[in-house]
Amino acid sequence: MIPPKPRPREGKGSVWRFIREFRRDILSAQSDRLYRAWMAEFRGPFIHSFTCNDPSLVDMVLKRRPMDFPKSPRMAAGLQPLLGNSSFISNGATWLHQRRIIDIAFERGRVREAFPAMHDAAEAVVERLAPLADGSEIDIEPHTSHVAADVIFRTLFSIPIEHETASQVFESFREHQDAQPMVNLGGLIALPRWARYHNRRVRHSARRIRRLIKTLVAERAADIDAGTAPQDLATKIMTTPDPVTNEVFTPREMIDEVATFFLAGHETGASALAWSLYLLSGSPYWQEKLAREAKTHLSRDFSCVKRLETARAVFREAMRLYPPVAMTVRQCRHQETLRERRAPKGAQIVLSPWHLHRHQKLWDNPDGFDPGRWDTPNGQSCMRDAYMPFSQGPRSCPGAGFAMIEGPLLLAAIVRDYRLEEPDKPPVPVMRLTLRGKDGIHLRLHKR
Repeated sequence: MIPPKPRPREGKGSVWRFIREFRRDILSAQSDRLYRAWMAEFRGPFIHSFTCNDPSLVDMVLKRRPMDFPKSPRMAAGLQPLLGNSSFISNGATWLHQRRIIDIAFERGRVREAFPAMHDAAEAVVERLAPLADGSEIDIEPHTSHVAADVIFRTLFSIPIEHETASQVFESFREHQDAQPMVNLGGLIALPRWARYHNRRVRHSARRIRRLIKTLVAERAADIDAGTAPQDLATKIMTTPDPVTNEVFTPREMIDEVATFFLAGHETGASALAWSLYLLSGSPYWQEKLAREAKTHLSRDFSCVKRLETARAVFREAMRLYPPVAMTVRQCRHQETLRERRAPKGAQIVLSPWHLHRHQKLWDNPDGFDPGRWDTPNGQSCMRDAYMPFSQGPRSCPGAGFAMIEGPLLLAAIVRDYRLEEPDKPPVPVMRLTLRGKDGIHLRLHKR
């Protein structure tokens, strides 16, 4: 199966043509040469950037010298109304303090403890989909967004999405995504500061989300003081001291991090699950193999996770073809030499999982949907050197372990009970807060 991807821009063009295309669709504005180039340099009126597909450069930026390539402040600017100065966009000593606390909260045993809540959310989405399983074409994205949010609230605050405040946060996040569909634009084309701004809808939705999260954090703080708080992720994060400074998160810092967990966990999880379901709708072999596996092994016992091998391979392959965070930007802290080219201090380093995951010099059958590739020498080599759906190095997503349990679990539960059928028209991938379908991701559901 060869799933859809945007048609890339061919050859060279003017800077202004690139920017016009960029504003409409970031992915198709990129040159088709990026699917086979190790690096591309771009200069414009406000930009000097390097897109790096060479695994050795990616390794240097993310693993070997991450402090020399901090998150781009231009990229962070688009997220600050919602995330404040959270660990997702902060740098330096602030980021180190935040990650020390978060990494302890996400230690290995925490996934096992959260698994029953994930399983309950999986069974809830199966039940919600039942009235839609009549063969009519539906947009699956709203439903994957709903269940991803449900998982976040159940594991973070021990409440289902039907809880009044949780439901309001979910609806406000949908409004926020609609208000600011291309948060990465300013970072990727390095607009000058005067050209970057947040419209009224963005500011309003961000303030509303943060007010709602503030309520949840304050209620949990009161429960902690009273000794009645459940031992979930929120409690763990709020009571874990930084092992270096012995400081815990302030209420404002906790609001920043909860907003980040929701953005990183909900938006990315919803994207990956929707693309996984779409890919299976066009691949009867893998769909039926996964369904048999789920019927045999899926349970509320955490031990079932290691037996969901097909579900994990499908989910991993979906994130290869459709990485939720398709591009990210770092910035040169010092002057650098990249593949014998001078990169000045402040130059933007664009890391593109979208291109790296489909690179023609790295992957066998790079555009094809093949979950079996992970058992091949090429697949195993590329997973080490050219696969980064959760980033890499010390700034990799702390919830990656959660995501690789949650995604296959939700996928297995849905495919166990429903047969998926392709839509009349394939979706068109576009880069918004995460990688989504331009007009949704459609498919048909049938009860098994």
